[in-house]
Amino acid sequence: MWWKLVRSEWLKLRKTNIWLLIFISPALASFIGFLSESELGWLGTLGMMIPAHGLLFLPLLSGVFSAFVCRYEHQGNSWKQLLALPVSRRQVFLAKGFIVIVFLAFTQLLLLFGWVCVGTLKGFSGPFPWELMTKSIVGGLIASLPLAALQLWVSFAWASFAAPLALNVIMTIPNLLVVNSAKYGPWYPWAQPFLMMMPQTGDTFGVFFMPMETLIYVVLGSFVLFLSGGLLYFQKKAV
Repeated sequence: MWWKLVRSEWLKLRKTNIWLLIFISPALASFIGFLSESELGWLGTLGMMIPAHGLLFLPLLSGVFSAFVCRYEHQGNSWKQLLALPVSRRQVFLAKGFIVIVFLAFTQLLLLFGWVCVGTLKGFSGPFPWELMTKSIVGGLIASLPLAALQLWVSFAWASFAAPLALNVIMTIPNLLVVNSAKYGPWYPWAQPFLMMMPQTGDTFGVFFMPMETLIYVVLGSFVLFLSGGLLYFQKKAV
């Protein structure tokens, strides 16, 4: 039944304009990378592409996608109709969350595609850095999961489509300052996509471009917290 819910959510969004949003950030980041100097190579070009994508658009998109998957039920006041079906609230919550993750994954894959296109057009020499690519693209997706879970929680709570987006914008803007703070940056959820995607050097980093302790306690810990809180709230909410 859960998979049928996922298919249902997919059909709702298939003909909407939300698909256009998936292309905006990768296209802009690729354009910035194309304008950068060719001498930067694969690594340097990626470093030019990530700030706009990881600092601003990816955190914002996590909120947009989360609000969008709840928009249909809020607008049509059809939560009761949906929950009257032989499905549990947990299945509904997880199905909508899965769709959000799929959209974020598509966005990351398009960024990878743009990076490859830029490097090919500019004739970068040397082999393609597969390990670097995996860490950056997959790491950015993982770091977006807490934001997606939190924004999904807020989107279930607020019927207004604009309110969750406004909150996300307000919390994303400080990224420009927070990421430069060694004290607060690693603990700020909206800064995690950038920190997980930006190539780093040194022996203090783990599987991704982030210390293993931060990955476990901040990223995965906040994801479990926000997911559990949102699920508990939705299960007890009167509709």
